[in-house]
Amino acid sequence: MNHSIHSADRATHMKIVLVALVAGVIVATLGMVARSNVEYSQTVQVIKAGKPVAITSSDNSMLR
Repeated sequence: MNHSIHSADRATHMKIVLVALVAGVIVATLGMVARSNVEYSQTVQVIKAGKPVAITSSDNSMLR
């Protein structure tokens, strides 16, 4: 059993590389599966401008 990566032998390095490779493939696969299940349908909502409105902070009527 090697407690340091510097003193590890070739088999230990290969195990680390293989575990990292398998974990990377699993994460990438899960990401692709999660993305392919989402539907990206977009609807356009048109907002038309109405009459100008004067907004005040009081309830008094505005006189012009």
